Amino acid sequence: MNVYEWLQTILFFVLLLALVKPMGTFMAKVFQGERTFLSPVLIPCENLVYRICGVDKDEEMGWQRYAVGLLLFNLASGIALFLILLLQGILPLNPQKFPAFSWHLALNTAISFMTNTNWQAYSGESAASYFTQMVGFAVHNFLSAATGIVVAIAAIRGFVRRRTADLGNVYVDLTRCTLYILLPLSIIFAVFLVSQGSIQNFSAYKTVPLVQETNYDKPKLDDKGNAIKDAKGNPVTENVKVKEVTIPMGPVASQEAIKELGTNGGGFFNANSAHPYENPSPLTNVVEVFLILLIGGSLTYTFGYQAGNPRQGWAILAVMLAILWVAIAVNYGAESGGNPLVAKLGVQSVNLEGKETRFGLAGTSLFTTATTGTSCGAVNAMHDSMTPLGGMVPLALILLSEVVFGGVGTGLYTMVAFVVIAVFVAGLMIGRTPEFLGKKIEVREMWMSIVIVLTSGILVLIFSALALLVPSAVASMANPGAHGLSEVLYAFASMSNNNGSAFAGLNANTVFYNVSGSLAMFLGRFAPILASLAMAGSLAQKKYVPPSLGTLPTDKVPFALWLTLVILIVGALTFFPALSLGPIVEHLIMLGGK
Repeated sequence: MNVYEWLQTILFFVLLLALVKPMGTFMAKVFQGERTFLSPVLIPCENLVYRICGVDKDEEMGWQRYAVGLLLFNLASGIALFLILLLQGILPLNPQKFPAFSWHLALNTAISFMTNTNWQAYSGESAASYFTQMVGFAVHNFLSAATGIVVAIAAIRGFVRRRTADLGNVYVDLTRCTLYILLPLSIIFAVFLVSQGSIQNFSAYKTVPLVQETNYDKPKLDDKGNAIKDAKGNPVTENVKVKEVTIPMGPVASQEAIKELGTNGGGFFNANSAHPYENPSPLTNVVEVFLILLIGGSLTYTFGYQAGNPRQGWAILAVMLAILWVAIAVNYGAESGGNPLVAKLGVQSVNLEGKETRFGLAGTSLFTTATTGTSCGAVNAMHDSMTPLGGMVPLALILLSEVVFGGVGTGLYTMVAFVVIAVFVAGLMIGRTPEFLGKKIEVREMWMSIVIVLTSGILVLIFSALALLVPSAVASMANPGAHGLSEVLYAFASMSNNNGSAFAGLNANTVFYNVSGSLAMFLGRFAPILASLAMAGSLAQKKYVPPSLGTLPTDKVPFALWLTLVILIVGALTFFPALSLGPIVEHLIMLGGK
């Protein structure tokens, strides 16, 4: 890194860490129902929502009722989005007259946004109307983000509360999360993005002439949108002359802010955050990464604050940061080293293929690791164009269940599950009953933690193997060999872990990938949520056990190192064989000169 890149990265993390405590404290007070500086304005709005919906804000719920309410809320919103996509052609705010989505693409997209995945098997600027983008996608960006956050809050209450079956009121938590946290921050940062060059309008697309006519070879497609190949399997192309270009318009900034803040990631445009209307400058690039990490990082302090042990929150945050920093270093090193085969040609070896030169390598590495260490999935570079080891970094971060900050809420309760496993194993090793924050860790908590940690991994391996056996799925792969395997593995890792980014090179808009992906996203989202709530319900009913000389200190450096080791061991045992056949083999092939 040069001096500027070092300075940018250091200042970024200093600012992020400086805001973790105030933001974490604010969120704790919001969910505890305490008064904040926004209360005079928002309490009347909050009470109005309760009156309209018939919610008693003082009513508490057990974990089963909390879970059912959350599931029904998400299913109702998902069905609404599914209908919007099927009826898009006759709905308003559609100046480009985009037709309805196919049933399988509508199903995949609705589940994608409902689960905070935002996997996109379509190009936003050529498929989704303004109504769909705003009423469908942007609204779900708020709802799915709030869902993850309230589950994390319920998980915290499981450790904090004693001798009770109640975890709070899901509708109150969702309302407060949206009103006090997501909406105010989204408005502020949407205005900021507009000031930097993001667009926000309802204009029809603009067609403008090019200064100079250009030619390019375009692949021919069949009626289903698949590339036509000749007898030798090579793509058939045709030369196209371009004299004018269509510039898409739309309400971009309002969706961009909540897309990053809620770790949603769905782009208004197909280029996502590499598009200048979504990410206009190096400044907005850093700010968008900041938004991606802000809530996930601050929730660790919320956890420590509500548990009465802030050091515990800092310890969890330290583990997240350590893994993230290593990931940034590996990705930056691999991409700055480039391809040795290119270097032999006397060309600069730094790999800038698929990257935005406006942001540079440091800005790309920071964004890549942040978006895959969380469940965001927004991209400012093409991960498919990275070197094998550089591309393995975002893949590995996703496969670790995205505990490096993780999605808003999901990262925290997944990390807590890893903590429970680490405490249980350590307790067995030293011959003590496992305890964490004054609660005994028993068989039920271990089973729920295993479900949280391993669900996505099982889904990834099953669906990836299935994709390699189904002929239509194999036909969607544009690249053979190890790289093609990486593309399929990345796709199902992204969907099962509710990330949403893509390795590209894979035609995912097929019945197989849309249907199998829908199932992977749904199970990958709600199985861990139900397990987390069940564990919280079990813990909340237990009595508090005061710490003793035999209690394992979980807020110290040794336990943080042990927790990091447990996370890496679980990831390695689950995915190392798959990674060995994909990016690692591809790296060795590259070094071998092929």
